[in-house]
Amino acid sequence: MNNLINEIKYLKGNCKGIFFLVAFRISSAFTKNKMTKIIGFPIRILYKLNIQWVLGIDIDDSTKIGKCFNVYHGQSLIINKGVVIGSNVIVRHNTTIGNSRNGGDCPIIGNNVEIGANSVIIGKITIGNNSIIAAGSVVITDVPPNSLVAGNPAKVKRIIDEQQINGT
Repeated sequence: MNNLINEIKYLKGNCKGIFFLVAFRISSAFTKNKMTKIIGFPIRILYKLNIQWVLGIDIDDSTKIGKCFNVYHGQSLIINKGVVIGSNVIVRHNTTIGNSRNGGDCPIIGNNVEIGANSVIIGKITIGNNSIIAAGSVVITDVPPNSLVAGNPAKVKRIIDEQQINGT
């Protein structure tokens, strides 16, 4: 419970992001085994109705998402349940993260990654820690840590140095 409170404090003021994160964490707690899935069935249905159908955020409650996941706007946000997302990741609207074919491999997103609006990240790729995916990018290859990528297909535009990462 303390972890959830800390996450809410981290998201300060992002009401939709907080609503999504709380609903996701609660519903996700009921995906651990068959017994919890049965007990949590009504909660998981409410999650699907409110988050997926009303808000248009299509993220399965069994997706592996690290702490302090931040959703801005959220509309048309699709993340495949096979995706693994690190901590302190920001995702904006109209973004798709998943596989290029049914049953295919999905991306692994590192920590402290910011993903711009209208981005597509697909396939068996890794997005390195402290990276930025520019708005409108199509990412189909690995992104090294501390990189800013942009374009279709996305290419490294610059390396982000330690001072920029730490805000100094």
